[in-house]
Amino acid sequence: MTRTVITEPARETPVIHRTAVLVVGSGPGGLAAALAAARAGADVCLVERFGCFGGNITTVGVEGFAWYRHEDTVEAGGIGREFEDRAKAAGVAVPESQSLSYELDSEGFKLVADRMVEEAGLHAMLHRSFVAPVMEGDRIAGIIVESKAGREAILAQVVIDATGDADIAHRAGAPTRKTPVEEMQAASVMFHLAGVDKAAFMAAVRADPQTYADWSSGEWTVETSGKEDDMFSPFLRKPFEQAIAEGLIPPHLNTIAGTWGAAHDTGELTYMNLVHLAGVDGTDPDSMTRGEIEGRRQAMLAIEALRRYMPGCDGVRLRNFGMTIGIRDSRKIDAAYNMTEMDARQQGRFDDSIGIYPEFIDGYGVLILPATGRYMQIPYRAMLPKKIRGLLVTGRAIGGDRIAHAATRNMACCAVAGQGAGVAAAQAVVRGCDVAEVDILAIQAELERQGVRLR
Repeated sequence: MTRTVITEPARETPVIHRTAVLVVGSGPGGLAAALAAARAGADVCLVERFGCFGGNITTVGVEGFAWYRHEDTVEAGGIGREFEDRAKAAGVAVPESQSLSYELDSEGFKLVADRMVEEAGLHAMLHRSFVAPVMEGDRIAGIIVESKAGREAILAQVVIDATGDADIAHRAGAPTRKTPVEEMQAASVMFHLAGVDKAAFMAAVRADPQTYADWSSGEWTVETSGKEDDMFSPFLRKPFEQAIAEGLIPPHLNTIAGTWGAAHDTGELTYMNLVHLAGVDGTDPDSMTRGEIEGRRQAMLAIEALRRYMPGCDGVRLRNFGMTIGIRDSRKIDAAYNMTEMDARQQGRFDDSIGIYPEFIDGYGVLILPATGRYMQIPYRAMLPKKIRGLLVTGRAIGGDRIAHAATRNMACCAVAGQGAGVAAAQAVVRGCDVAEVDILAIQAELERQGVRLR
């Protein structure tokens, strides 16, 4: 008989840790949440499935943390800016090629994050994957994890879901929305190069400078506000067009194109954002498996095209891939308030603001850079899932429509939301109330004490 299901026996799962605030996922949102909660006085446990903290920065290799920043950009400050400042101070950041920001070294930031976690006194638990929520009626009381140590339980007064895909909220029964696979923003396999002749490469870039208007060619059409069109972009397409014309790259792979992050004196060319994979579902491991393999294949085609057709790259070689594929879009919560395109485009203002984010929209064919001082506020309610108590959701899974998500998914915005979630969780513990009943004025006061701009 062919089995279609397996019935597992009942078992007892040991409780290995109890904490006030449990943060699951240590990307920019989760790391900021854990640090903020600890700095607000809470006992905090931070759970991460990989062997390092930092999420997209470290595991995916997205080093351009604030590549949107220009002279008139207004930002929230707080822990997100601290990530950048700490990396600079540690010597693991270099000026970013298209902005007034610093690009974070994905390997060096692992050490920066380690120090910040230790300084805050967090109880860190790496190499543990979330499996299921522990529920007491409609209240979440902790999570079940799996690891080399087996199946274990961690209990908490407040849980913060920073998984990126709203995994905890979804499995706890909160309503969520997932973008249809055919409409999802493309996934990327990031990589870094060595062996570049920086002088020759930069001379070629200066001889043929690309702008954001150049993004709208070939396979893509990008909507801008107009002010971006003549601004410099470290954009590469021509080597890959030539590779297609000469048969090196198959014609259907005309999405191989994109940006580089920084050219180093050591011959490294980092944060190569050239591979764009449509139809990869970050909640489907089979889909991600196909994406990882196809992404690496396309990256090697891109590298060979650079060798042949880009000055300074004839001796280039692969330095490393990111540890995992980069997902921009998957599942989001249906929140107490779902942010809207109008909020992102028209400087949304909210009484429950937990931070601000500049007018930076990047996704679904829209690119708007914050070069005029405009910004929106992030409402606390966008992190409150419906139907489940004791749970906050932060990072790119907060509630919002497509264009709002194209703004809030960005790492610096995830850090803003995460810091707000961490402070709110700490306040809920102190006051002995649910996260939906916290005093927003007290949260805002603590956020301002932590250096966050709210308005």
